[in-house]
Amino acid sequence: MNTLFSKKLLAIVISGLFLGGTLSGEVYALQVNTIEPVTANPKKHKHEHSESEENHVEEGHQENEGNHSEKDTEHDEHGHDQESKNKETEEEHEEGITLSPQKMSLANIKVQSIRPDYQFSTIYAPGEVKVDGYSSYVVSPRTESVIISRHTALGEHVEKGQKLVTLFSEAMAQAQADYLIASTEWQRVKKLGNKTVSESRLLQAQTTFNATYGKLIALGLTEKAIKDISNKDITSFGQYSLVAQREGVVLQDDFTQGQRVDAGDTIMLLADENKLWVEAKVSPNKKLNLSINSPAIVKLEGEDYKAKVIQEAHTIDPITRTRIIRLSVNNADDNLHSGMFVKVYFQFATEQKVMAVPEEALIRSADGDWTVFIEDHPGEFKAKEVELGRSLGNFREIFGLESGTRVVTQGAFFVASEIAKGGFDPHNH
Repeated sequence: MNTLFSKKLLAIVISGLFLGGTLSGEVYALQVNTIEPVTANPKKHKHEHSESEENHVEEGHQENEGNHSEKDTEHDEHGHDQESKNKETEEEHEEGITLSPQKMSLANIKVQSIRPDYQFSTIYAPGEVKVDGYSSYVVSPRTESVIISRHTALGEHVEKGQKLVTLFSEAMAQAQADYLIASTEWQRVKKLGNKTVSESRLLQAQTTFNATYGKLIALGLTEKAIKDISNKDITSFGQYSLVAQREGVVLQDDFTQGQRVDAGDTIMLLADENKLWVEAKVSPNKKLNLSINSPAIVKLEGEDYKAKVIQEAHTIDPITRTRIIRLSVNNADDNLHSGMFVKVYFQFATEQKVMAVPEEALIRSADGDWTVFIEDHPGEFKAKEVELGRSLGNFREIFGLESGTRVVTQGAFFVASEIAKGGFDPHNH
């Protein structure tokens, strides 16, 4: 009994303790809920947590999108600036270039300061080189003769008084004999004087002597050759030599030894080639206001020779139907010779000074305008647009440049091609 009662009492006490613990837990739970509500449904709490995470992710994504947008904007701005710089660099490449002195020397680039000056327009005419007819000399016998020997050759330069050719003539032999007799008589009579011979005899002897002396001069003998007649061997009578009457070059000697020539036949032609003639053939319909000493340029194989007008024919050549204008040209270098065909450019000076550049200095730009390359600093070139004026021979009148501007006058095409490559830094960086 006691044991059974004890078991029941123990069960009641345990139940009471358990019930008291449960009530205490609920009270504690109520107290906690007053600070932060406790979700009774775990699934609902999990769902709310997921929404919170999604909201957080969306906010972060929006922030990232905002940051990304700002970065893209900065990148776009940076890219735009870079494109602008590249464009400016390309424009600089198109406008100018810097070349080293070595490259300029290899390309034969020449730069000159352009200033107003008198220029010449030109008119072309074909021409032929001739010997100066006023200074040339024809060597010819003055009586029928036979050529015995020559003393010079074609192309040889001879001095005045130099022996050229020796001839024989019957008329010369008779003239020499007459002179020898007249000379001897005149010397005899002159020694006797007026006391021994009459005045008429003296006059006759002197006149005969003078006549024979003059005949020898007429036949082409020099004073020295006449004086030597008295000492000449009788077997050499009839022989005489023709000498150079002036300094020059033998341009013609169409003869052979032993040949008989008539009086007046050309044996040799001597001419001074330091100055030559050029005969330009101009159309009779072409109006040229040329005056004596008007300038001209004679061209032969790329070489230029200064010339001047000395004569103008007023008749028309019946064969070529052209008008002849004769010019004088210096030939100190001995490059011009009689018979050569040349080009003649008559020059007409402008009334006022003009700005002009060589034709090769002009280059067409991409838009078709004419440009030249100017040098602002040593080795730095850029294109400058100009307007063209009159054609002045190898030069062209231009407008748009200031006096003293340094312009590429030779090698402009090379500068243009280097700029067109687009791979050169104008500042050589």
